[in-house]
Amino acid sequence: MPKLTRIHVPKSCDVLAAELRKRIIDGEFRNGDALPVERELVLQTGLSRSSVREALRILETEGLVQTKPGRYGGTVVNLPSAELLAGQVNLFVRGRRIARQEIITAREAIEPALARLAALNRDAQDLAELDRISIALEAAMDDLPRFLEENANWHLAIAVASHNEILCAFMKSITHLILDSTEVEDVTSEDVRKMVIQAHRNVLLAIEQGDADAAQRRMARHVVAYSKRLEPVLS
Repeated sequence: MPKLTRIHVPKSCDVLAAELRKRIIDGEFRNGDALPVERELVLQTGLSRSSVREALRILETEGLVQTKPGRYGGTVVNLPSAELLAGQVNLFVRGRRIARQEIITAREAIEPALARLAALNRDAQDLAELDRISIALEAAMDDLPRFLEENANWHLAIAVASHNEILCAFMKSITHLILDSTEVEDVTSEDVRKMVIQAHRNVLLAIEQGDADAAQRRMARHVVAYSKRLEPVLS
């Protein structure tokens, strides 16, 4: 006689979470919209209060909703942000003990493409922000912590100027990891800082002129040169 295979019945909270997740992603519930209150969800779905609460907890863990306590609180749609991605990538890198060299390699792969896109897509506001950060960076020549922070800000501003949300979100996710990797002795000397400033000027000039090829080439040269400075430390 043929045998039946084991049947796996999903938990009711997972079913509700999947339904709400789909509606959020499809745009039925927009960012900032309030979901039906817990009592209403219980009435609409016929599920228990505990199942509804667990479904909302799942969505909150995923970064899709935010629950506000209190009399006038509730559950509000909160679409994933670059900051959420940054936190997840940070946990991924640290949890799996990914080598610093891999972070540098990822930077070499993504930043020249971002510079190219910035040259093609930047607007007046992007250029003004890059100019502002460049001035702040040069003013921080003798203040190493501030210099490193403004350097990270400059590279992030290039990503923003690319107007590519996916690449920008990924760049934001590794910015702090890059900043951590720059806090290494012997790679942030005064000579290196001067080289960084000149490289930034060259890249920014190409972006201002809308020269995508030059922006990509100069950024590639810049990040590779930095990687070579790190080789003795990482080996």
